[in-house]
Amino acid sequence: MEWNRLISEDRLGDKKPSSQASRSIFVQDHDRIIFSAPFRRLANKTQVQPLYEHDHVHHRLIHSIEVSSVGRSLAMRIGHWLVEQQFLKPGEEHNLANIVQAASVAHDIGNPPFGHSGEDAMGAWFAEQFAAGRGLAGDVEADLRPEFTAFEGNAQGFRILTRLEMRRNDGGMRLSKATLGAFMKYPVTARTRAAVKAQGDASYVGLKKFGVFSSEEALFADVATTLGLPEEHVGDQKWWRRHPLVFVVEAADDICYNIVDIEDAFTTGELSYKEVVDILVTAAKPRDASAGDRSQAEHVAMLRAMAIGEAIESCVEAFKAHHQEILAGTFSGALTEVCEMAPIFENMRKLSSDHIFTARRKTELEISGRRIIYNVMSGILPVFEDLAVAGWNAERLGSRSQQLVRALDLDLRNLATPAQALHSLADYTSGMTDRYALRISKMLSGH
Repeated sequence: MEWNRLISEDRLGDKKPSSQASRSIFVQDHDRIIFSAPFRRLANKTQVQPLYEHDHVHHRLIHSIEVSSVGRSLAMRIGHWLVEQQFLKPGEEHNLANIVQAASVAHDIGNPPFGHSGEDAMGAWFAEQFAAGRGLAGDVEADLRPEFTAFEGNAQGFRILTRLEMRRNDGGMRLSKATLGAFMKYPVTARTRAAVKAQGDASYVGLKKFGVFSSEEALFADVATTLGLPEEHVGDQKWWRRHPLVFVVEAADDICYNIVDIEDAFTTGELSYKEVVDILVTAAKPRDASAGDRSQAEHVAMLRAMAIGEAIESCVEAFKAHHQEILAGTFSGALTEVCEMAPIFENMRKLSSDHIFTARRKTELEISGRRIIYNVMSGILPVFEDLAVAGWNAERLGSRSQQLVRALDLDLRNLATPAQALHSLADYTSGMTDRYALRISKMLSGH
Protein backbone atom coordinates (compact mmCIF):
# COMPACT_ATOMS: atom_id res chain seq x y z
CA MET A 1 0.00 0.00 0.00
CA GLU A 2 1.08 3.59 -0.63
CA TRP A 3 0.39 6.41 1.80
CA ASN A 4 -0.37 8.94 -0.93
CA ARG A 5 -3.30 6.75 -2.08
CA LEU A 6 -4.37 5.77 1.44
CA ILE A 7 -5.12 9.39 2.33
CA SER A 8 -7.09 10.10 -0.84
CA GLU A 9 -9.45 13.08 -0.73
CA ASP A 10 -11.87 11.47 -3.20
CA ARG A 11 -15.41 11.34 -1.85
CA LEU A 12 -17.78 8.41 -2.24
CA GLY A 13 -20.52 9.44 -4.67
CA ASP A 14 -19.13 12.95 -5.24
CA LYS A 15 -16.89 13.74 -8.21
CA LYS A 16 -16.24 17.31 -7.05
CA PRO A 17 -14.80 17.33 -3.52
CA SER A 18 -14.40 20.86 -2.17
CA SER A 19 -11.33 20.95 0.06
CA GLN A 20 -10.62 24.38 1.49
CA ALA A 21 -7.45 25.85 2.92
CA SER A 22 -9.20 26.48 6.22
CA ARG A 23 -11.29 23.29 6.26
CA SER A 24 -9.99 20.13 4.67
CA ILE A 25 -12.09 17.31 3.24
CA PHE A 26 -11.35 15.25 6.33
CA VAL A 27 -12.45 17.99 8.74
CA GLN A 28 -15.66 18.20 6.70
CA ASP A 29 -16.06 14.44 7.17
CA HIS A 30 -15.82 14.87 10.94
CA ASP A 31 -18.36 17.70 10.93
CA ARG A 32 -20.85 15.77 8.78
CA ILE A 33 -20.70 12.86 11.18
CA ILE A 34 -21.10 14.80 14.43
CA PHE A 35 -24.04 16.81 13.11
CA SER A 36 -25.88 13.68 11.95
CA ALA A 37 -28.92 12.25 13.73
CA PRO A 38 -27.37 8.76 14.18
CA PHE A 39 -24.39 10.31 15.97
CA ARG A 40 -26.63 12.43 18.17
CA ARG A 41 -28.59 9.34 19.20
CA LEU A 42 -25.42 7.81 20.66
CA ALA A 43 -26.00 10.10 23.66
CA ASN A 44 -28.70 7.66 24.79
CA LYS A 45 -27.09 4.37 23.86
CA THR A 46 -25.30 2.01 26.20
CA GLN A 47 -21.51 2.02 26.43
CA VAL A 48 -21.13 -0.59 29.18
CA GLN A 49 -23.73 0.37 31.79
CA PRO A 50 -27.27 0.19 30.25
CA LEU A 51 -29.92 2.73 31.30
CA TYR A 52 -27.69 3.99 34.09
CA GLU A 53 -28.94 7.00 36.04
CA HIS A 54 -25.50 8.21 37.16
CA ASP A 55 -24.59 11.34 35.15
CA HIS A 56 -20.86 10.57 35.13
CA VAL A 57 -21.06 7.11 33.54
CA HIS A 58 -20.06 7.01 29.89
CA HIS A 59 -22.55 6.59 27.07
CA ARG A 60 -21.70 5.93 23.41
CA LEU A 61 -21.51 9.56 22.34
CA ILE A 62 -19.02 10.59 25.03
CA HIS A 63 -17.04 7.41 24.40
CA SER A 64 -16.92 8.20 20.66
CA ILE A 65 -15.68 11.74 21.29
CA GLU A 66 -12.99 10.47 23.66
CA VAL A 67 -11.89 7.82 21.14
CA SER A 68 -11.64 10.50 18.45
CA SER A 69 -9.45 12.63 20.74
CA VAL A 70 -7.10 9.74 21.51
CA GLY A 71 -7.11 8.70 17.86
CA ARG A 72 -6.17 12.20 16.73
CA SER A 73 -3.23 12.26 19.17
CA LEU A 74 -2.05 8.83 18.04
CA ALA A 75 -2.31 9.74 14.36
CA MET A 76 -0.55 13.09 14.75
CA ARG A 77 2.45 11.45 16.41
CA ILE A 78 2.53 8.68 13.84
CA GLY A 79 2.14 11.29 11.10
CA HIS A 80 5.16 13.24 12.32
CA TRP A 81 7.20 10.04 12.21
CA LEU A 82 5.96 9.22 8.69
CA VAL A 83 7.04 12.70 7.56
CA GLU A 84 10.48 12.14 9.10
CA GLN A 85 10.69 8.80 7.28
CA GLN A 86 9.56 10.53 4.05
CA PHE A 87 6.42 8.44 3.64
CA LEU A 88 4.37 11.65 3.86
CA LYS A 89 5.01 15.20 2.75
CA PRO A 90 5.35 17.86 5.47
CA GLY A 91 1.90 18.99 6.55
CA GLU A 92 0.18 15.72 5.67
CA GLU A 93 0.43 14.57 9.26
CA HIS A 94 -2.58 16.86 9.84
CA ASN A 95 -4.54 14.93 7.20
CA LEU A 96 -3.68 11.70 8.99
CA ALA A 97 -4.93 13.10 12.30
CA ASN A 98 -8.14 14.42 10.76
CA ILE A 99 -8.89 11.13 8.97
CA VAL A 100 -8.48 9.14 12.18
CA GLN A 101 -10.50 11.65 14.19
CA ALA A 102 -13.40 11.38 11.72
CA ALA A 103 -13.27 7.57 11.51
CA SER A 104 -12.99 7.32 15.31
CA VAL A 105 -15.98 9.52 16.02
CA ALA A 106 -18.03 7.29 13.70
CA HIS A 107 -16.74 3.94 14.94
CA ASP A 108 -19.86 3.10 17.03
CA ILE A 109 -22.47 4.86 14.91
CA GLY A 110 -24.09 1.57 13.84
CA ASN A 111 -24.43 0.06 17.30
CA PRO A 112 -27.99 -0.88 18.33
CA PRO A 113 -29.56 -0.11 21.73
CA PHE A 114 -28.20 -2.00 24.75
CA GLY A 115 -24.66 -2.34 23.39
CA HIS A 116 -23.25 -5.68 22.25
CA SER A 117 -26.09 -7.51 23.99
CA GLY A 118 -28.39 -5.62 21.60
CA GLU A 119 -26.47 -7.01 18.62
CA ASP A 120 -26.85 -10.50 20.08
CA ALA A 121 -30.57 -9.98 20.67
CA MET A 122 -31.20 -8.79 17.12
CA GLY A 123 -29.22 -11.70 15.71
CA ALA A 124 -31.11 -14.19 17.87
CA TRP A 125 -34.47 -12.75 16.80
CA PHE A 126 -33.52 -13.07 13.12
CA ALA A 127 -32.29 -16.64 13.72
CA GLU A 128 -35.71 -17.57 15.13
CA GLN A 129 -37.44 -16.10 12.07
CA PHE A 130 -35.24 -18.06 9.66
CA ALA A 131 -35.69 -21.25 11.69
CA ALA A 132 -39.47 -20.85 11.45
CA GLY A 133 -39.10 -20.33 7.69
CA ARG A 134 -42.27 -18.31 7.27
CA GLY A 135 -43.04 -15.10 5.41
CA LEU A 136 -40.23 -12.73 4.52
CA ALA A 137 -37.61 -14.72 6.41
CA GLY A 138 -38.41 -17.83 4.45
CA ASP A 139 -37.77 -15.99 1.18
CA VAL A 140 -34.30 -14.61 2.03
CA GLU A 141 -31.44 -16.39 0.27
CA ALA A 142 -29.55 -18.79 2.54
CA ASP A 143 -26.15 -17.14 1.93
CA LEU A 144 -27.50 -13.75 3.03
CA ARG A 145 -28.96 -14.97 6.32
CA PRO A 146 -25.70 -14.71 8.33
CA GLU A 147 -25.83 -10.93 7.76
CA PHE A 148 -28.88 -10.96 10.00
CA THR A 149 -28.26 -13.83 12.42
CA ALA A 150 -24.81 -12.43 13.32
CA PHE A 151 -26.02 -8.83 13.22
CA GLU A 152 -22.96 -6.59 13.13
CA GLY A 153 -22.89 -2.96 14.25
CA ASN A 154 -19.78 -2.25 12.18
CA ALA A 155 -21.57 -3.24 8.96
CA GLN A 156 -24.60 -1.21 10.04
CA GLY A 157 -22.30 1.76 10.63
CA PHE A 158 -20.89 1.57 7.10
CA ARG A 159 -24.46 1.33 5.79
CA ILE A 160 -25.43 4.48 7.69
CA LEU A 161 -22.40 6.41 6.47
CA THR A 162 -22.66 5.37 2.83
CA ARG A 163 -26.35 4.79 2.16
CA LEU A 164 -28.89 5.85 4.77
CA GLU A 165 -27.87 9.25 6.11
CA MET A 166 -28.06 12.56 4.18
CA ARG A 167 -28.12 11.50 0.49
CA ARG A 168 -30.06 8.28 0.77
CA ASN A 169 -28.93 5.63 -1.73
CA ASP A 170 -26.63 8.19 -3.35
CA GLY A 171 -23.42 8.04 -1.32
CA GLY A 172 -24.98 8.73 2.07
CA MET A 173 -22.85 11.29 3.89
CA ARG A 174 -20.44 11.27 0.92
CA LEU A 175 -17.41 10.99 3.15
CA SER A 176 -13.86 10.75 1.86
CA LYS A 177 -12.75 7.28 0.88
CA ALA A 178 -9.80 7.67 3.25
CA THR A 179 -12.14 8.11 6.24
CA LEU A 180 -14.32 5.20 5.11
CA GLY A 181 -11.22 3.02 4.71
CA ALA A 182 -10.00 3.93 8.20
CA PHE A 183 -13.47 3.11 9.56
CA MET A 184 -13.66 -0.39 8.04
CA LYS A 185 -12.37 -2.91 10.62
CA TYR A 186 -13.65 -5.97 8.77
CA PRO A 187 -13.46 -5.46 4.98
CA VAL A 188 -15.42 -8.58 4.05
CA THR A 189 -19.04 -9.63 3.60
CA ALA A 190 -20.55 -12.46 5.64
CA ARG A 191 -20.87 -14.58 2.50
CA THR A 192 -17.20 -14.16 1.53
CA ARG A 193 -16.02 -14.70 5.09
CA ALA A 194 -17.90 -18.01 5.16
CA ALA A 195 -16.17 -19.03 1.92
CA VAL A 196 -12.74 -18.13 3.36
CA LYS A 197 -13.49 -20.11 6.53
CA ALA A 198 -14.58 -23.08 4.42
CA GLN A 199 -11.11 -23.10 2.85
CA GLY A 200 -9.60 -23.33 6.33
CA ASP A 201 -7.72 -20.05 6.86
CA ALA A 202 -9.62 -17.09 8.28
CA SER A 203 -6.95 -16.11 10.83
CA TYR A 204 -6.35 -12.59 9.47
CA VAL A 205 -7.60 -9.97 11.94
CA GLY A 206 -9.82 -8.33 9.31
CA LEU A 207 -11.73 -11.61 8.98
CA LYS A 208 -12.62 -11.91 12.67
CA LYS A 209 -16.13 -10.70 11.79
CA PHE A 210 -17.83 -9.38 8.67
CA GLY A 211 -18.06 -5.61 8.27
CA VAL A 212 -19.95 -5.05 5.02
CA PHE A 213 -23.47 -6.09 4.11
CA SER A 214 -23.86 -7.45 0.56
CA SER A 215 -26.01 -4.41 -0.21
CA GLU A 216 -22.99 -2.14 0.36
CA GLU A 217 -20.27 -4.42 -1.06
CA ALA A 218 -19.97 -2.47 -4.32
CA LEU A 219 -19.63 0.78 -2.36
CA PHE A 220 -16.73 -0.57 -0.34
CA ALA A 221 -15.14 -2.05 -3.48
CA ASP A 222 -15.12 1.50 -4.89
CA VAL A 223 -13.45 2.77 -1.70
CA ALA A 224 -10.87 -0.04 -1.65
CA THR A 225 -9.94 0.41 -5.32
CA THR A 226 -9.26 4.12 -4.89
CA LEU A 227 -7.18 3.54 -1.75
CA GLY A 228 -5.23 0.63 -3.22
CA LEU A 229 -6.14 -1.85 -0.47
CA PRO A 230 -4.74 -5.32 -1.29
CA GLU A 231 -7.49 -7.50 -2.73
CA GLU A 232 -7.86 -11.20 -1.96
CA HIS A 233 -10.04 -13.70 -3.84
CA VAL A 234 -12.05 -16.80 -2.95
CA GLY A 235 -13.45 -18.07 -6.22
CA ASP A 236 -15.39 -15.17 -7.71
CA GLN A 237 -15.69 -13.43 -4.32
CA LYS A 238 -13.25 -10.92 -2.86
CA TRP A 239 -12.20 -9.30 0.38
CA TRP A 240 -9.54 -6.74 1.28
CA ARG A 241 -6.68 -6.16 3.67
CA ARG A 242 -7.20 -3.45 6.27
CA HIS A 243 -6.34 0.20 5.76
CA PRO A 244 -3.31 0.92 8.05
CA LEU A 245 -5.24 3.59 9.94
CA VAL A 246 -7.82 1.02 11.06
CA PHE A 247 -5.20 -0.18 13.55
CA VAL A 248 -4.92 3.37 14.91
CA VAL A 249 -8.70 3.80 15.28
CA GLU A 250 -8.90 0.39 16.95
CA ALA A 251 -6.05 1.26 19.34
CA ALA A 252 -7.81 4.48 20.35
CA ASP A 253 -10.98 2.50 21.07
CA ASP A 254 -9.06 -0.14 23.04
CA ILE A 255 -7.26 2.51 25.11
CA CYS A 256 -10.49 4.30 25.99
CA TYR A 257 -12.68 1.37 26.85
CA ASN A 258 -10.01 -0.46 28.84
CA ILE A 259 -8.99 2.53 30.93
CA VAL A 260 -12.23 4.49 31.10
CA ASP A 261 -14.40 1.44 31.85
CA ILE A 262 -12.33 0.96 34.98
CA GLU A 263 -12.91 4.57 36.02
CA ASP A 264 -16.66 4.09 35.44
CA ALA A 265 -16.59 0.91 37.54
CA PHE A 266 -15.17 2.95 40.42
CA THR A 267 -17.93 5.55 39.92
CA THR A 268 -20.64 2.87 40.06
CA GLY A 269 -19.05 0.98 42.94
CA GLU A 270 -18.30 -2.22 41.03
CA LEU A 271 -14.57 -1.80 41.67
CA SER A 272 -13.03 -0.46 44.88
CA TYR A 273 -10.87 2.65 45.03
CA LYS A 274 -7.83 0.50 45.83
CA GLU A 275 -8.42 -1.91 42.92
CA VAL A 276 -8.72 0.97 40.47
CA VAL A 277 -5.76 2.94 41.80
CA ASP A 278 -3.51 -0.13 41.81
CA ILE A 279 -4.02 -0.92 38.14
CA LEU A 280 -4.01 2.72 36.98
CA VAL A 281 -0.74 3.39 38.80
CA THR A 282 0.79 0.44 36.96
CA ALA A 283 -0.34 1.96 33.65
CA ALA A 284 0.32 5.64 34.41
CA LYS A 285 3.77 5.26 35.98
CA PRO A 286 3.44 8.52 37.96
CA ARG A 287 6.44 9.92 39.84
CA ASP A 288 4.13 10.36 42.81
CA ALA A 289 1.24 7.92 43.08
CA SER A 290 -0.23 9.42 46.25
CA ALA A 291 -3.58 11.20 46.24
CA GLY A 292 -2.27 14.25 48.07
CA ASP A 293 -5.19 16.53 48.92
CA ARG A 294 -7.32 15.16 46.06
CA SER A 295 -10.60 13.36 46.60
CA GLN A 296 -10.75 9.71 45.54
CA ALA A 297 -12.60 10.63 42.33
CA GLU A 298 -10.03 13.35 41.51
CA HIS A 299 -7.17 10.94 42.15
CA VAL A 300 -8.69 8.30 39.87
CA ALA A 301 -9.33 10.90 37.15
CA MET A 302 -5.74 12.12 37.30
CA LEU A 303 -4.36 8.58 37.05
CA ARG A 304 -6.77 7.79 34.20
CA ALA A 305 -5.50 10.79 32.22
CA MET A 306 -1.87 9.83 32.80
CA ALA A 307 -2.56 6.20 31.87
CA ILE A 308 -4.10 7.28 28.56
CA GLY A 309 -1.01 9.36 27.83
CA GLU A 310 1.29 6.39 28.48
CA ALA A 311 -0.92 4.13 26.36
CA ILE A 312 -0.79 6.54 23.42
CA GLU A 313 3.01 6.62 23.55
CA SER A 314 3.19 2.82 23.78
CA CYS A 315 0.89 2.29 20.78
CA VAL A 316 2.76 4.85 18.66
CA GLU A 317 5.97 2.91 19.22
CA ALA A 318 4.18 -0.33 18.34
CA PHE A 319 2.96 1.19 15.07
CA LYS A 320 6.49 2.26 14.18
CA ALA A 321 7.87 -1.20 14.98
CA HIS A 322 5.27 -2.94 12.81
CA HIS A 323 4.90 -0.30 10.09
CA GLN A 324 6.33 -2.45 7.33
CA GLU A 325 3.90 -5.32 8.03
CA ILE A 326 0.98 -2.92 8.46
CA LEU A 327 1.67 -1.26 5.11
CA ALA A 328 2.07 -4.65 3.43
CA GLY A 329 -1.30 -5.79 4.78
CA THR A 330 0.24 -8.72 6.65
CA PHE A 331 0.03 -7.40 10.23
CA SER A 332 -2.70 -9.35 12.01
CA GLY A 333 -3.04 -8.14 15.55
CA ALA A 334 -3.89 -5.10 17.65
CA LEU A 335 -1.44 -2.40 18.67
CA THR A 336 -2.57 -2.79 22.28
CA GLU A 337 -1.64 -6.48 22.09
CA VAL A 338 1.91 -5.95 20.76
CA CYS A 339 2.90 -2.76 22.56
CA GLU A 340 4.95 -2.52 25.75
CA MET A 341 1.78 -2.03 27.79
CA ALA A 342 0.14 -5.21 26.44
CA PRO A 343 0.30 -7.09 29.79
CA ILE A 344 -1.35 -4.15 31.56
CA PHE A 345 -4.16 -4.05 28.99
CA GLU A 346 -4.64 -7.79 29.46
CA ASN A 347 -4.97 -7.28 33.22
CA MET A 348 -7.51 -4.52 32.62
CA ARG A 349 -9.55 -6.77 30.33
CA LYS A 350 -9.52 -9.52 32.94
CA LEU A 351 -10.59 -7.11 35.67
CA SER A 352 -13.49 -5.90 33.50
CA SER A 353 -14.50 -9.43 32.60
CA ASP A 354 -14.49 -10.58 36.22
CA HIS A 355 -16.20 -7.59 37.84
CA ILE A 356 -17.90 -5.29 35.31
CA PHE A 357 -19.38 -7.30 32.46
CA THR A 358 -20.89 -9.84 34.87
CA ALA A 359 -22.27 -7.31 37.35
CA ARG A 360 -25.79 -8.25 38.44
CA ARG A 361 -27.43 -4.96 37.50
CA LYS A 362 -25.86 -5.03 34.03
CA THR A 363 -26.95 -8.64 33.50
CA GLU A 364 -30.52 -7.90 34.59
CA LEU A 365 -30.79 -4.93 32.24
CA GLU A 366 -29.34 -6.91 29.33
CA ILE A 367 -32.06 -9.52 29.85
CA SER A 368 -34.65 -6.72 29.81
CA GLY A 369 -33.01 -5.22 26.72
CA ARG A 370 -33.30 -8.52 24.87
CA ARG A 371 -37.01 -8.70 25.65
CA ILE A 372 -37.48 -5.09 24.54
CA ILE A 373 -35.76 -5.71 21.19
CA TYR A 374 -37.83 -8.86 20.63
CA ASN A 375 -41.03 -6.91 21.34
CA VAL A 376 -40.06 -4.12 18.96
CA MET A 377 -39.02 -6.36 16.06
CA SER A 378 -41.95 -8.74 16.46
CA GLY A 379 -44.35 -5.79 16.67
CA ILE A 380 -43.05 -4.12 13.51
CA LEU A 381 -42.47 -7.20 11.32
CA PRO A 382 -46.17 -7.44 10.24
CA VAL A 383 -45.85 -4.07 8.49
CA PHE A 384 -43.09 -5.41 6.26
CA GLU A 385 -44.97 -8.66 5.71
CA ASP A 386 -48.03 -6.64 4.61
CA LEU A 387 -45.82 -4.51 2.36
CA ALA A 388 -44.61 -7.64 0.54
CA VAL A 389 -48.21 -8.83 0.07
CA ALA A 390 -49.07 -5.35 -1.26
CA GLY A 391 -46.41 -5.69 -3.97
CA TRP A 392 -44.05 -3.30 -2.13
CA ASN A 393 -46.53 -0.45 -2.60
CA ALA A 394 -46.89 1.37 0.74
CA GLU A 395 -50.11 3.07 -0.40
CA ARG A 396 -51.83 -0.33 -0.52
CA LEU A 397 -51.08 -1.24 3.10
CA GLY A 398 -53.97 -2.15 5.39
CA SER A 399 -55.22 0.31 7.98
CA ARG A 400 -53.42 -1.39 10.90
CA SER A 401 -50.07 -1.25 9.10
CA GLN A 402 -50.63 2.33 7.98
CA GLN A 403 -51.36 3.25 11.59
CA LEU A 404 -48.06 1.71 12.70
CA VAL A 405 -46.17 3.46 9.90
CA ARG A 406 -47.53 6.82 11.09
CA ALA A 407 -47.01 6.13 14.79
CA LEU A 408 -43.43 4.89 14.35
CA ASP A 409 -42.44 7.05 11.37
CA LEU A 410 -41.28 3.95 9.48
CA ASP A 411 -39.35 4.58 6.25
CA LEU A 412 -40.60 2.17 3.58
CA ARG A 413 -38.91 3.75 0.57
CA ASN A 414 -37.04 1.71 -2.05
CA LEU A 415 -38.00 -1.71 -0.71
CA ALA A 416 -38.55 -4.45 -3.28
CA THR A 417 -37.13 -7.71 -1.84
CA PRO A 418 -37.42 -9.67 1.42
CA ALA A 419 -33.74 -9.00 2.27
CA GLN A 420 -34.22 -5.25 1.76
CA ALA A 421 -37.29 -5.34 3.98
CA LEU A 422 -35.46 -7.10 6.81
CA HIS A 423 -32.55 -4.68 6.49
CA SER A 424 -35.04 -1.83 6.82
CA LEU A 425 -36.42 -3.44 9.97
CA ALA A 426 -32.84 -3.71 11.28
CA ASP A 427 -32.16 -0.08 10.31
CA TYR A 428 -35.11 1.06 12.41
CA THR A 429 -34.37 -1.14 15.42
CA SER A 430 -30.63 -0.55 15.55
CA GLY A 431 -31.16 3.19 15.21
CA MET A 432 -33.17 3.36 18.44
CA THR A 433 -31.82 4.72 21.68
CA ASP A 434 -32.14 2.55 24.77
CA ARG A 435 -35.02 4.58 26.22
CA TYR A 436 -36.85 5.00 22.91
CA ALA A 437 -36.72 1.23 22.38
CA LEU A 438 -38.23 0.79 25.84
CA ARG A 439 -41.01 3.28 25.05
CA ILE A 440 -41.88 1.69 21.69
CA SER A 441 -41.80 -1.79 23.24
CA LYS A 442 -44.36 -0.68 25.84
CA MET A 443 -46.53 0.92 23.17
CA LEU A 444 -46.50 -2.16 20.91
CA SER A 445 -47.25 -4.54 23.79
CA GLY A 446 -49.96 -2.32 25.28
CA HIS A 447 -48.19 -1.70 28.63
